[in-house]
Amino acid sequence: MASLVDTLIDVLNREDTEYRQIIELSSRKTQAIVKGDIDELEHVTDDEQLIVDRINACEKERASTMKEIAKILNTDVSGLKLSVLISLLDKSPKEQKALAKIHDKLHETLHEVKLINERNEELLNSAREMVDFNLTLIQSMRKAPETANYNRGAYNTGSTMGSMEGGFDAKQ
Repeated sequence: MASLVDTLIDVLNREDTEYRQIIELSSRKTQAIVKGDIDELEHVTDDEQLIVDRINACEKERASTMKEIAKILNTDVSGLKLSVLISLLDKSPKEQKALAKIHDKLHETLHEVKLINERNEELLNSAREMVDFNLTLIQSMRKAPETANYNRGAYNTGSTMGSMEGGFDAKQ
C-alpha cells in the first residue's frame, strides 16, 4: 500500500502544479478583462483548456489510485476521502505526513483559484453591465419624445420628433 500512497502523493503534487499554472493564467485573464483585450482573453482561455485537460487526466489517475487503496482497506471508495486516508495511516507516519502536507497545499491552491475566479467573474459582470448600459443609452438616444398633437376625437396623432429609422446617416 505504501507504493499506492506514494503514487497518490505524486498525482496530487502534479495536480497542484497544474492548478498553480491556472493561477498564473487567471492573473493574466484579470489583466485582459481590465484592459478589454478580447484576443488576449481568448488566448488565455485556450491555454487554460489545455491545463484543464491535464488536470482531468490527473483526476482520473487519482480516482483509480483511490479505488485501489479502498480495495486494500476493504472499504467503500465513496467514503474514502483524503482526510480519512490520512487518519488511517497512523502506522506509516512518513506517508501520513507527506499526504497531509500535499492535502493542505492543494487545499490552499484551490482556495486561491476560487478567489481569483470570483474576482474575474465580478469583473466580467461589471463589464457586461457596462455594455448593457451603453446599449440602452444608444437605443434611448435614437428615440425622441412624441409631440402632443390630438385630433377632434382626442386621439394622439403626434409623431416622433427627430426619429431616425436607420442606425447611421449614410449621407455624412
